[in-house]
Amino acid sequence: MRALIWLIGIFALAAGLAMTAGLNEGYVLVVLPPWRAQLSLNLLAVLLVVGFGVGYIVVRLIRRTVALPGRVAQWRERRRREKAGQALREALRALFEGRFAQALKFASSAFSSGESMAMAALVAARAAHAMHDETRYRIWLGHAAEQGDEGRVARLMTEAELAIEGRRFDEAAERLESLRLAGHRHIAALRMSLKVASALGQWEDLLRTTRQLLKHKALTADQAAPLLRRAHLERMRELRKDPAALAACWNDIPADELQDRRLVERAVPLLAAVGQGALARRTLERLLDKEWDSALARLYAHCGDGAGDAVGCLAKAEGWLQRQPNDGGLLYALGRLCIGAQLWGKAQSYLEASLGRAPTVDAQLALADLLERLGRPEEAQRRYRAAAEMVAGGTPSAVVPV
Repeated sequence: MRALIWLIGIFALAAGLAMTAGLNEGYVLVVLPPWRAQLSLNLLAVLLVVGFGVGYIVVRLIRRTVALPGRVAQWRERRRREKAGQALREALRALFEGRFAQALKFASSAFSSGESMAMAALVAARAAHAMHDETRYRIWLGHAAEQGDEGRVARLMTEAELAIEGRRFDEAAERLESLRLAGHRHIAALRMSLKVASALGQWEDLLRTTRQLLKHKALTADQAAPLLRRAHLERMRELRKDPAALAACWNDIPADELQDRRLVERAVPLLAAVGQGALARRTLERLLDKEWDSALARLYAHCGDGAGDAVGCLAKAEGWLQRQPNDGGLLYALGRLCIGAQLWGKAQSYLEASLGRAPTVDAQLALADLLERLGRPEEAQRRYRAAAEMVAGGTPSAVVPV
Protein backbone atom coordinates (compact mmCIF):
# COMPACT_ATOMS: atom_id res chain seq x y z
CA MET A 1 0.00 0.00 0.00
CA ARG A 2 2.79 2.38 0.88
CA ALA A 3 4.56 1.59 -2.41
CA LEU A 4 1.39 2.41 -4.34
CA ILE A 5 1.03 5.75 -2.54
CA TRP A 6 4.66 6.59 -3.31
CA LEU A 7 4.20 5.66 -6.97
CA ILE A 8 1.11 7.85 -7.30
CA GLY A 9 2.93 10.71 -5.59
CA ILE A 10 5.91 10.47 -7.94
CA PHE A 11 3.68 10.46 -11.03
CA ALA A 12 1.74 13.44 -9.70
CA LEU A 13 4.98 15.34 -9.06
CA ALA A 14 6.25 14.51 -12.57
CA ALA A 15 2.99 15.69 -14.13
CA GLY A 16 3.12 18.90 -12.14
CA LEU A 17 6.71 19.61 -13.16
CA ALA A 18 5.88 18.88 -16.84
CA MET A 19 2.94 21.27 -16.77
CA THR A 20 5.00 23.96 -15.06
CA ALA A 21 7.84 23.55 -17.58
CA GLY A 22 5.38 23.77 -20.48
CA LEU A 23 4.11 27.12 -19.26
CA ASN A 24 7.64 28.49 -18.72
CA GLU A 25 8.89 30.27 -21.92
CA GLY A 26 11.88 31.97 -20.34
CA TYR A 27 15.45 31.55 -21.56
CA VAL A 28 19.00 32.25 -20.47
CA LEU A 29 21.62 33.97 -22.64
CA VAL A 30 25.24 33.08 -21.96
CA VAL A 31 27.85 35.31 -23.65
CA LEU A 32 31.53 34.42 -23.72
CA PRO A 33 33.11 36.35 -26.60
CA PRO A 34 33.36 35.36 -29.30
CA TRP A 35 30.73 32.72 -28.35
CA ARG A 36 27.18 33.19 -27.47
CA ALA A 37 24.69 30.53 -26.25
CA GLN A 38 21.00 30.70 -25.56
CA LEU A 39 19.36 28.05 -23.32
CA SER A 40 15.84 27.57 -22.15
CA LEU A 41 15.32 28.12 -18.46
CA ASN A 42 13.98 24.57 -18.08
CA LEU A 43 17.12 23.06 -19.60
CA LEU A 44 19.31 25.17 -17.33
CA ALA A 45 17.42 23.93 -14.29
CA VAL A 46 17.87 20.33 -15.39
CA LEU A 47 21.59 20.88 -16.04
CA LEU A 48 22.06 22.44 -12.60
CA VAL A 49 20.34 19.54 -10.85
CA VAL A 50 22.30 16.98 -12.83
CA GLY A 51 25.55 18.87 -12.24
CA PHE A 52 24.93 19.01 -8.52
CA GLY A 53 24.23 15.29 -8.44
CA VAL A 54 27.33 14.45 -10.43
CA GLY A 55 29.47 16.73 -8.26
CA TYR A 56 28.11 15.17 -5.07
CA ILE A 57 28.87 11.68 -6.35
CA VAL A 58 32.39 12.68 -7.38
CA VAL A 59 33.11 14.24 -3.97
CA ARG A 60 31.83 11.12 -2.20
CA LEU A 61 34.00 8.90 -4.35
CA ILE A 62 37.06 11.02 -3.61
CA ARG A 63 36.38 10.95 0.14
CA ARG A 64 35.87 7.19 0.13
CA THR A 65 39.06 6.70 -1.87
CA VAL A 66 41.05 8.84 0.57
CA ALA A 67 39.53 7.01 3.58
CA LEU A 68 40.06 3.56 2.08
CA PRO A 69 43.43 2.81 3.79
CA GLY A 70 41.96 3.69 7.18
CA ARG A 71 38.87 1.57 6.57
CA VAL A 72 41.06 -1.34 5.53
CA ALA A 73 43.12 -0.91 8.72
CA GLN A 74 39.94 -0.87 10.83
CA TRP A 75 38.69 -4.00 9.10
CA ARG A 76 41.99 -5.76 9.73
CA GLU A 77 41.93 -4.70 13.42
CA ARG A 78 38.37 -5.95 13.76
CA ARG A 79 39.33 -9.25 12.17
CA ARG A 80 42.35 -9.53 14.48
CA ARG A 81 40.17 -8.98 17.53
CA GLU A 82 37.62 -11.48 16.32
CA LYS A 83 40.34 -14.09 15.77
CA ALA A 84 41.87 -13.34 19.18
CA GLY A 85 38.48 -13.64 20.87
CA GLN A 86 37.78 -16.88 19.05
CA ALA A 87 41.20 -18.27 20.05
CA LEU A 88 40.60 -17.33 23.71
CA ARG A 89 37.16 -18.94 23.68
CA GLU A 90 38.61 -22.09 22.14
CA ALA A 91 41.36 -22.09 24.77
CA LEU A 92 38.80 -21.86 27.58
CA ARG A 93 36.67 -24.61 26.10
CA ALA A 94 39.69 -26.88 25.67
CA LEU A 95 40.77 -26.15 29.26
CA PHE A 96 37.35 -27.07 30.65
CA GLU A 97 37.25 -30.18 28.47
CA GLY A 98 40.62 -31.30 29.80
CA ARG A 99 42.45 -30.91 26.48
CA PHE A 100 45.32 -29.01 28.06
CA ALA A 101 47.75 -29.13 25.14
CA GLN A 102 45.11 -27.62 22.84
CA ALA A 103 44.23 -25.06 25.50
CA LEU A 104 47.87 -24.01 25.71
CA LYS A 105 48.07 -23.73 21.91
CA PHE A 106 44.95 -21.57 21.57
CA ALA A 107 45.91 -19.42 24.56
CA SER A 108 49.35 -18.80 23.04
CA SER A 109 47.66 -17.72 19.81
CA ALA A 110 45.34 -15.36 21.68
CA PHE A 111 48.27 -13.90 23.61
CA SER A 112 50.26 -13.34 20.41
CA SER A 113 47.37 -11.34 18.95
CA GLY A 114 47.79 -8.75 21.69
CA GLU A 115 44.14 -8.90 22.78
CA SER A 116 43.21 -9.79 26.41
CA MET A 117 46.81 -10.77 26.97
CA ALA A 118 46.52 -11.15 30.74
CA MET A 119 43.57 -13.54 30.49
CA ALA A 120 45.23 -15.53 27.70
CA ALA A 121 48.41 -15.84 29.78
CA LEU A 122 46.43 -17.10 32.79
CA VAL A 123 44.63 -19.71 30.69
CA ALA A 124 47.99 -20.84 29.33
CA ALA A 125 49.42 -20.98 32.86
CA ARG A 126 46.53 -23.15 34.05
CA ALA A 127 46.98 -25.47 31.08
CA ALA A 128 50.73 -25.75 31.69
CA HIS A 129 50.11 -26.44 35.40
CA ALA A 130 47.62 -29.18 34.51
CA MET A 131 50.29 -30.71 32.27
CA HIS A 132 52.80 -30.55 35.18
CA ASP A 133 55.03 -28.34 33.06
CA GLU A 134 56.51 -26.15 35.79
CA THR A 135 58.79 -24.22 33.44
CA ARG A 136 56.06 -23.07 31.08
CA TYR A 137 53.75 -22.49 34.04
CA ARG A 138 56.21 -19.98 35.51
CA ILE A 139 56.84 -18.38 32.10
CA TRP A 140 53.15 -17.76 31.52
CA LEU A 141 52.65 -16.40 35.02
CA GLY A 142 55.49 -14.00 34.24
CA HIS A 143 53.72 -12.93 31.04
CA ALA A 144 50.54 -12.32 33.04
CA ALA A 145 52.45 -10.23 35.59
CA GLU A 146 53.93 -8.13 32.77
CA GLN A 147 50.46 -6.81 31.96
CA GLY A 148 50.42 -4.70 35.11
CA ASP A 149 47.06 -4.04 36.73
CA GLU A 150 45.19 -5.79 33.92
CA GLY A 151 43.93 -9.00 35.47
CA ARG A 152 46.07 -8.58 38.61
CA VAL A 153 43.39 -9.94 40.94
CA ALA A 154 42.71 -12.87 38.59
CA ARG A 155 46.45 -13.60 38.44
CA LEU A 156 46.88 -13.58 42.22
CA MET A 157 43.80 -15.77 42.68
CA THR A 158 45.10 -18.20 40.07
CA GLU A 159 48.55 -18.34 41.64
CA ALA A 160 47.07 -18.91 45.09
CA GLU A 161 44.72 -21.64 43.88
CA LEU A 162 47.38 -23.51 41.94
CA ALA A 163 49.90 -23.13 44.77
CA ILE A 164 47.40 -24.77 47.12
CA GLU A 165 46.89 -27.60 44.63
CA GLY A 166 50.66 -28.05 44.55
CA ARG A 167 50.81 -27.89 48.39
CA ARG A 168 53.00 -24.78 48.22
CA PHE A 169 51.12 -23.17 51.07
CA ASP A 170 53.72 -20.49 51.86
CA GLU A 171 53.49 -19.23 48.28
CA ALA A 172 49.70 -19.29 48.45
CA ALA A 173 49.79 -17.32 51.71
CA GLU A 174 51.90 -14.60 50.08
CA ARG A 175 49.47 -14.21 47.17
CA LEU A 176 46.46 -14.13 49.47
CA GLU A 177 48.14 -11.53 51.67
CA SER A 178 48.69 -9.36 48.58
CA LEU A 179 44.99 -9.65 47.82
CA ARG A 180 44.08 -8.77 51.39
CA LEU A 181 46.27 -5.67 51.40
CA ALA A 182 44.61 -4.57 48.16
CA GLY A 183 41.20 -4.90 49.78
CA HIS A 184 40.11 -8.04 47.93
CA ARG A 185 38.65 -10.33 50.60
CA HIS A 186 35.80 -11.93 48.70
CA ILE A 187 34.41 -15.36 49.48
CA ALA A 188 36.66 -17.33 47.12
CA ALA A 189 39.78 -15.73 48.62
CA LEU A 190 38.52 -16.43 52.15
CA ARG A 191 37.93 -20.08 51.29
CA MET A 192 41.50 -20.41 50.07
CA SER A 193 42.77 -18.58 53.17
CA LEU A 194 40.94 -21.20 55.22
CA LYS A 195 42.86 -24.03 53.55
CA VAL A 196 46.19 -22.23 53.88
CA ALA A 197 45.70 -21.38 57.56
CA SER A 198 44.77 -24.98 58.32
CA ALA A 199 47.76 -26.37 56.43
CA LEU A 200 50.27 -23.95 58.00
CA GLY A 201 48.90 -24.28 61.52
CA GLN A 202 47.90 -20.62 61.70
CA TRP A 203 45.11 -21.25 64.18
CA GLU A 204 44.18 -17.65 64.92
CA ASP A 205 43.85 -16.97 61.19
CA LEU A 206 41.78 -20.13 60.86
CA LEU A 207 39.44 -18.92 63.60
CA ARG A 208 39.10 -15.45 62.10
CA THR A 209 38.53 -16.69 58.55
CA THR A 210 36.02 -19.34 59.62
CA ARG A 211 34.03 -16.74 61.53
CA GLN A 212 34.05 -14.41 58.52
CA LEU A 213 32.78 -17.15 56.22
CA LEU A 214 30.14 -18.09 58.77
CA LYS A 215 29.07 -14.45 59.01
CA HIS A 216 28.74 -14.20 55.22
CA LYS A 217 26.81 -17.51 55.19
CA ALA A 218 29.50 -19.09 53.03
CA LEU A 219 29.72 -21.88 55.64
CA THR A 220 26.93 -23.57 57.54
CA ALA A 221 27.17 -23.98 61.30
CA ASP A 222 27.79 -27.71 60.81
CA GLN A 223 30.64 -26.99 58.38
CA ALA A 224 32.20 -24.35 60.62
CA ALA A 225 32.03 -26.35 63.87
CA PRO A 226 34.89 -28.84 63.16
CA LEU A 227 37.11 -26.02 61.86
CA LEU A 228 36.54 -23.88 64.94
CA ARG A 229 36.96 -26.92 67.19
CA ARG A 230 40.28 -27.87 65.63
CA ALA A 231 41.61 -24.31 65.80
CA HIS A 232 40.70 -23.92 69.48
CA LEU A 233 42.14 -27.28 70.47
CA GLU A 234 45.38 -26.77 68.55
CA ARG A 235 45.85 -23.34 70.13
CA MET A 236 45.32 -24.88 73.56
CA ARG A 237 47.78 -27.69 72.83
CA GLU A 238 50.41 -25.13 71.84
CA LEU A 239 49.89 -23.33 75.17
CA ARG A 240 49.77 -26.40 77.41
CA LYS A 241 53.13 -25.47 78.99
CA ASP A 242 51.85 -22.03 80.00
CA PRO A 243 48.86 -22.41 82.37
CA ALA A 244 48.06 -18.69 82.42
CA ALA A 245 48.08 -18.41 78.63
CA LEU A 246 46.02 -21.59 78.35
CA ALA A 247 43.45 -20.19 80.76
CA ALA A 248 43.30 -16.94 78.77
CA CYS A 249 42.83 -18.91 75.58
CA TRP A 250 39.90 -20.80 77.08
CA ASN A 251 38.32 -17.61 78.38
CA ASP A 252 38.58 -16.05 74.90
CA ILE A 253 36.35 -18.70 73.34
CA PRO A 254 32.93 -17.15 72.63
CA ALA A 255 29.97 -18.63 74.48
CA ASP A 256 28.23 -19.73 71.29
CA GLU A 257 31.29 -21.76 70.26
CA LEU A 258 31.36 -23.43 73.68
CA GLN A 259 28.02 -25.01 72.77
CA ASP A 260 30.13 -27.52 70.83
CA ARG A 261 30.16 -30.49 73.21
CA ARG A 262 32.99 -32.23 71.35
CA LEU A 263 35.14 -29.14 71.80
CA VAL A 264 34.45 -29.02 75.52
CA GLU A 265 34.98 -32.77 75.86
CA ARG A 266 38.50 -32.45 74.42
CA ALA A 267 39.40 -29.13 76.00
CA VAL A 268 38.64 -29.99 79.62
CA PRO A 269 41.45 -32.61 79.92
CA LEU A 270 43.88 -30.02 78.52
CA LEU A 271 42.83 -27.57 81.22
CA ALA A 272 42.92 -30.27 83.88
CA ALA A 273 46.46 -31.27 82.89
CA VAL A 274 47.73 -27.84 84.05
CA GLY A 275 45.44 -27.56 87.07
CA GLN A 276 42.90 -25.29 85.36
CA GLY A 277 39.99 -27.72 85.21
CA ALA A 278 37.85 -25.46 87.40
CA LEU A 279 37.60 -22.97 84.52
CA ALA A 280 35.29 -25.33 82.65
CA ARG A 281 32.84 -25.72 85.54
CA ARG A 282 30.20 -23.22 84.39
CA THR A 283 30.36 -24.45 80.81
CA LEU A 284 29.94 -28.09 81.83
CA GLU A 285 27.08 -27.26 84.19
CA ARG A 286 25.26 -25.28 81.50
CA LEU A 287 25.64 -28.07 78.93
CA LEU A 288 24.61 -30.83 81.34
CA ASP A 289 21.60 -28.88 82.59
CA LYS A 290 20.52 -28.39 78.99
CA GLU A 291 21.07 -31.98 77.82
CA TRP A 292 22.55 -34.89 79.73
CA ASP A 293 25.80 -36.38 78.47
CA SER A 294 27.60 -39.09 80.45
CA ALA A 295 30.99 -38.27 78.89
CA LEU A 296 30.73 -34.63 79.96
CA ALA A 297 29.50 -35.66 83.40
CA ARG A 298 32.66 -37.76 83.82
CA LEU A 299 34.77 -34.69 82.98
CA TYR A 300 33.04 -32.73 85.74
CA ALA A 301 35.43 -34.51 88.09
CA HIS A 302 38.16 -32.10 86.93
CA CYS A 303 36.19 -29.04 88.06
CA GLY A 304 37.12 -29.69 91.68
CA ASP A 305 40.85 -30.09 90.96
CA GLY A 306 43.48 -27.55 91.97
CA ALA A 307 41.83 -24.28 92.95
CA GLY A 308 38.38 -25.67 92.20
CA ASP A 309 35.53 -25.74 94.70
CA ALA A 310 35.26 -29.48 95.27
CA VAL A 311 32.47 -29.14 97.85
CA GLY A 312 30.39 -26.85 95.61
CA CYS A 313 30.91 -29.15 92.64
CA LEU A 314 29.96 -32.12 94.80
CA ALA A 315 26.67 -30.51 95.76
CA LYS A 316 25.84 -29.81 92.12
CA ALA A 317 26.77 -33.35 91.04
CA GLU A 318 24.67 -34.94 93.80
CA GLY A 319 21.73 -32.92 92.51
CA TRP A 320 22.23 -34.51 89.10
CA LEU A 321 22.50 -37.93 90.74
CA GLN A 322 18.86 -37.74 91.76
CA ARG A 323 17.92 -37.61 88.06
CA GLN A 324 20.70 -39.92 86.79
CA PRO A 325 21.23 -42.48 89.59
CA ASN A 326 22.82 -45.14 87.37
CA ASP A 327 25.13 -43.03 85.24
CA GLY A 328 28.65 -44.46 85.46
CA GLY A 329 30.31 -41.24 84.33
CA LEU A 330 28.55 -39.17 86.98
CA LEU A 331 29.36 -41.72 89.70
CA TYR A 332 33.03 -41.55 88.70
CA ALA A 333 32.96 -37.75 88.88
CA LEU A 334 31.34 -37.90 92.33
CA GLY A 335 34.04 -40.28 93.51
CA ARG A 336 36.79 -37.96 92.32
CA LEU A 337 35.09 -34.93 93.84
CA CYS A 338 34.73 -36.73 97.17
CA ILE A 339 38.47 -37.43 97.09
CA GLY A 340 39.05 -33.71 96.57
CA ALA A 341 36.76 -32.96 99.53
CA GLN A 342 38.51 -35.71 101.56
CA LEU A 343 35.31 -37.69 101.97
CA TRP A 344 37.06 -41.04 101.71
CA GLY A 345 34.17 -43.35 102.44
CA LYS A 346 31.79 -41.70 100.00
CA ALA A 347 34.57 -41.57 97.40
CA GLN A 348 35.08 -45.34 97.66
CA SER A 349 31.35 -46.00 97.41
CA TYR A 350 30.91 -43.81 94.35
CA LEU A 351 33.95 -45.26 92.56
CA GLU A 352 32.86 -48.83 93.25
CA ALA A 353 29.36 -47.97 92.00
CA SER A 354 30.88 -46.44 88.87
CA LEU A 355 32.84 -49.62 88.21
CA GLY A 356 29.67 -51.62 88.67
CA ARG A 357 27.83 -49.54 86.06
CA ALA A 358 30.60 -48.74 83.54
CA PRO A 359 34.00 -50.34 84.25
CA THR A 360 36.85 -48.12 83.04
CA VAL A 361 40.58 -48.00 83.57
CA ASP A 362 40.59 -44.53 85.09
CA ALA A 363 37.96 -45.52 87.67
CA GLN A 364 40.08 -48.53 88.68
CA LEU A 365 43.17 -46.33 88.99
CA ALA A 366 41.32 -43.69 91.01
CA LEU A 367 40.04 -46.36 93.41
CA ALA A 368 43.51 -47.93 93.67
CA ASP A 369 45.01 -44.53 94.52
CA LEU A 370 42.32 -43.97 97.16
CA LEU A 371 42.95 -47.37 98.74
CA GLU A 372 46.65 -46.60 98.99
CA ARG A 373 45.83 -43.35 100.79
CA LEU A 374 43.66 -45.32 103.19
CA GLY A 375 46.54 -47.68 103.97
CA ARG A 376 45.11 -50.70 102.19
CA PRO A 377 47.94 -51.61 99.79
CA GLU A 378 46.80 -55.17 99.07
CA GLU A 379 43.39 -54.02 97.85
CA ALA A 380 45.08 -51.22 95.91
CA GLN A 381 47.33 -53.75 94.17
CA ARG A 382 44.30 -55.78 93.13
CA ARG A 383 42.80 -52.67 91.58
CA TYR A 384 46.04 -51.90 89.75
CA ARG A 385 46.12 -55.44 88.36
CA ALA A 386 42.48 -55.12 87.31
CA ALA A 387 43.33 -51.87 85.50
CA ALA A 388 46.27 -53.55 83.75
CA GLU A 389 44.06 -56.45 82.67
CA MET A 390 41.49 -54.00 81.31
CA VAL A 391 44.18 -52.21 79.30
CA ALA A 392 45.45 -55.53 77.96
CA GLY A 393 41.90 -56.50 77.05
CA GLY A 394 41.28 -53.25 75.22
CA THR A 395 38.83 -51.74 77.70
CA PRO A 396 38.61 -47.96 77.19
CA SER A 397 40.00 -45.68 79.84
CA ALA A 398 37.21 -43.12 79.29
CA VAL A 399 39.87 -40.42 79.27
CA VAL A 400 39.52 -38.22 76.21
CA PRO A 401 42.87 -38.10 74.35
CA VAL A 402 44.49 -34.68 74.30
